[in-house]
Amino acid sequence: MEKRNHLRRLPAEFYRSHAIVHWSLTMLDREQGWLTPIFYYRFRELLTHTAFRYGIACPIFCLMPDHLHMVWMGLFDTSDQLLAMKHFRKSCNESLKRINHELQDQSYDHVLKEEERLADQFRTICKYVATNPERAGLVKAGGYADYKFSGCLVPGYPQLRPFEPNFWDEYDRVVSYLRKEGLFRRPK
Repeated sequence: MEKRNHLRRLPAEFYRSHAIVHWSLTMLDREQGWLTPIFYYRFRELLTHTAFRYGIACPIFCLMPDHLHMVWMGLFDTSDQLLAMKHFRKSCNESLKRINHELQDQSYDHVLKEEERLADQFRTICKYVATNPERAGLVKAGGYADYKFSGCLVPGYPQLRPFEPNFWDEYDRVVSYLRKEGLFRRPK
């Protein structure tokens, strides 16, 4: 049996609590044909369950023809993105295998350093993810907001749209609220 070469990860504590991680997942052999509107909605469903289960928010994701990007942000001290990614990859692969596709063995990650977590730099990283379709020639220059396979996902807030003018103010307000109050509203 051939020994697999795995990417090195940082120690587990770098992925916990309020960590922010840019995840990149590639299709096995860079295959295409899996990215359809139906799979996009399945992807959102799987990401929603992962976000609720592991306490993460995803301010931007972008599904490309042979790979996908997600920026995840831990919402709580108990958030664990390594466990969340393990769960997400398993669920995503189960769905992909039904249409004869699958993810490469391991995802690539970039844990944001303290200086990258500052608002301007963090938003620049999110914009980099969002503009992937432009760099790939899938949309015209300046048209990344029209790409139909990008978005964001924050548990309980389906109205958030990453390319609207007030998105970052609303996103920051919602994340602050969730960190303070949790995912569940308590009856008054």
